[in-house]
Amino acid sequence: MKEIKNIIETYESLDLGERKVALATVVRVRGSSYRSPGARMLIRDDGRWIGSISGGCLEGDALRKARKVMREGVPHLEVYDTMDDENNSLGVGLGCNGIIDVLIEPINPADEMNPVNWLKQISQIENKAAMATVFKSENKAIPAGSKAWINPSGDLVSGSGALSAIVSGDLRALLKKNKAAVMDYPKDKVEVFIEILEPSINLVIFGGGFDAKPVTAIARTLGWDVTVTDECIAHVAPANFPDADHVVYCKKDQVEIDMKFKPYTAAVLMSHSYDYDYSILRQILNSRIEYIGILGPKKRADKMFAQLEEEGIQLRKEDGFRIHSPVGLDIGAETPEEIALSIVTEIQACFTNRSGGFLKYRKAPIHHRDGPEDQVFKQVFVSGQLRKRAE
Repeated sequence: MKEIKNIIETYESLDLGERKVALATVVRVRGSSYRSPGARMLIRDDGRWIGSISGGCLEGDALRKARKVMREGVPHLEVYDTMDDENNSLGVGLGCNGIIDVLIEPINPADEMNPVNWLKQISQIENKAAMATVFKSENKAIPAGSKAWINPSGDLVSGSGALSAIVSGDLRALLKKNKAAVMDYPKDKVEVFIEILEPSINLVIFGGGFDAKPVTAIARTLGWDVTVTDECIAHVAPANFPDADHVVYCKKDQVEIDMKFKPYTAAVLMSHSYDYDYSILRQILNSRIEYIGILGPKKRADKMFAQLEEEGIQLRKEDGFRIHSPVGLDIGAETPEEIALSIVTEIQACFTNRSGGFLKYRKAPIHHRDGPEDQVFKQVFVSGQLRKRAE
C-alpha cells in the first residue's frame, strides 16, 4: 500500500493542466520477475516516474510506451519476454526468466473513474479489498482498463455493469481466499487481473523505552502507521518518537476505553514492566488485533499465561497463533536495532502468511502469498519439527 499511497500523493501534487500522466501496472507474470502482479508506476510526460514495475530494466521502455498512451488516450498492454538473457531488444540482457504483462493506462484528471482515483477510493478503507482490471478485451462493452472492486462488506463498486456481472462471484471468492488471480472469460472475450489490495499495517507499540525507537523507524520506512503509547508521561513526548504517526498517553487499565484498534493491527508489548505488559495483554485478548508480540524470555510469557488461567481466562487456539513470545524472527539479534529488525520482519511475515525462512529453500514462487490456512499449517509443522530436533 505504501507504493500506491506514494503514487496518489505524487498525482495530487502535479499540475495536471500542464502535465500528462499514465499508470503502468504488472497484471500477469509467467515464470519469474523482480516485481509481482499489482506492482505499479506512475509515469509523467517529462520522463519522471514514481513506483516501479521491475528492478529497473523495464521502466525505460515503459516510459516510451506510456508517452504514446498519453497522446492517444487508449490503454495498451505490453508483453515483456525476459526468458532469454541474450534478448537485447530493450537494450539490456534481462535474464529474469519470465514473461511480464504490463497494462499502461492514460490518466484523465477530468474522469472521476480514472485509475488513480480508483486506487484512492480503495486506499481510504481500513480493510482489504479485491479489484478486477480488464487488461485484454475484444468486447466493446467492456474495454481494457474497465474496473470493479469489492469492499470488505461485500459491496460491489464498478464503472461497468457488464464487468460486474462477470466478475462479482470471483471477486468475492478470491477476497475470501486472500489470493490474486488472472481470470479468462472466453465467452465474454475478456481477460481480467483480480488483485487483493491490503491496507498498511497499523503497529501499536506498548512501551516508550529507548528500544522502541528503532522499531518505530523501521516500521515507518515500510509505510506502516505507527502508534507509541505508555502510561509514563516522560516516555510519550512526541520529540522522542519523530517517526511515529501517533504518540499517546494511556494508563495500563484504560486501553479498552481509550484505544480503538483497526483491522490489520499488530501490537508489541515492550515496556519491560511485567505488570504493565500483563495488563495490556489481558485487555487486548478480545480485540481484533491480528498479531501480539511480547518482548522478553519465554518464561515471562508463560507466567502471564498461567496468571490468565488463574483468573479464569482461557486462551483460544487462535491465540496460540497470534501471540508471539519471544517476539521476532530468529536472526541472532542482539542490539536494539537488530531486535527491531527481527520484530518488524516477523510482523511482515505473519501478515503475508509466510514462515520467514531462507528463500533458497522455498519451492514455491518467491512472490506467491500463501493463504491463512497454509500459515496455520506452517506454524504447527515448524513447531513440531523443532520439538523433534530438541528431543
